[in-house]
Amino acid sequence: MWRKVLAITAFVTVLLTVYVGGTRYLTDRLIVAPDLGEPWTTWLVGLFVAFALTPALQGIAERLAPPRISRFVAWPASLFLGFAFYLLIGLFTVDGALLLVGAATGNDLGLVVPRSRAIVVVAFAAVAGVIGMFSAFAPPRTTRQEIRLARWPVALDGFRIVQISDIHIGSMLGERFARSVVERVNALAPDLIAVTGDLVDGPVKHLRRDVAPFADLRAPDGVFFVTGNHDYYSGADPWLEHVRELGMQSLRNERVTITHGDAHFELAGVDDHRANLFGPGHGEDVPAALVGRDPRDAVVLLAHDPSTFPAAVKADVDLQLSGHTHGGQVWPFNLLVRAAVGFVAGHYRRAASQLIVSYGTGYWGPPMRLRAPAEILEITLRPE
Repeated sequence: MWRKVLAITAFVTVLLTVYVGGTRYLTDRLIVAPDLGEPWTTWLVGLFVAFALTPALQGIAERLAPPRISRFVAWPASLFLGFAFYLLIGLFTVDGALLLVGAATGNDLGLVVPRSRAIVVVAFAAVAGVIGMFSAFAPPRTTRQEIRLARWPVALDGFRIVQISDIHIGSMLGERFARSVVERVNALAPDLIAVTGDLVDGPVKHLRRDVAPFADLRAPDGVFFVTGNHDYYSGADPWLEHVRELGMQSLRNERVTITHGDAHFELAGVDDHRANLFGPGHGEDVPAALVGRDPRDAVVLLAHDPSTFPAAVKADVDLQLSGHTHGGQVWPFNLLVRAAVGFVAGHYRRAASQLIVSYGTGYWGPPMRLRAPAEILEITLRPE
């Protein structure tokens, strides 16, 4: 218990230090150094710091108020995070270039061109942010993958699973978005629908109406759900109860047999990779999900976080479907995801096991997607 508390405390401390340091770095370089004169410098620093405080308020607003109210905090907070990210990327790049040139020439160019530096960095952030917003606001693309599995039954050749993941219904994406996703998924007429976590951002009492369209998802072999980390942040137990009311079957370290005549396969699902942090009765357990499984049968595992994949490989799972990463969502954040998780988006193989990581169907944080388009994923399964 104490180890968890210390780990969380250390994480929050590092996060706050980086966030405060980044804010100070941006204001010093982009507002103070250009010397815009008073009262402009003071006003702009105050405005920037005020926006920097909004992300902390967003989490509070989303838990205390319905989306029609919390969105007035969520939108400025999320936009700030997106543009601040690209301001940092631009500023690191320009400062790095000036440092190298200055070292070669013997001049501190950072002191010579503060206004030019600010103009270049702000212009870069504006262009990258706007392009990312256009991509995020576009409808999710339909991506198709054909996967061949050694144990897949010949009689089930062409079986189709549609995966949606990381939808993040909340103060940013609401009922209209949910309905459009449902209509597009149903239009694909899949055999089975997999919802691989992070369905919501906020409590059931505030989002009941926004998630109502998911009750209309239809597939002959069922609609299945596994938890993601944001479902836990939003109150996993109430949401697990509510998704059952929506007609989804939750798989919590368990499996079901999908049967077509004499042919069948095992569909398993596990809790989020870090669900154990949320108390007894929660936590990923791949062996428990597969207990009693016939090793001759193919297994498809639903797991929100691709970090589950090593355990799936060890358990001889044929195919794991995951999300969580958003493909990095805003380039070049995908490089950090690759370093931290190892799996960003797309198709991976380890030994006899395969993994598909979805880019996600919605977005979280900045309403931006750059080189990581949202998707609805249609997977066709065939025997090798």
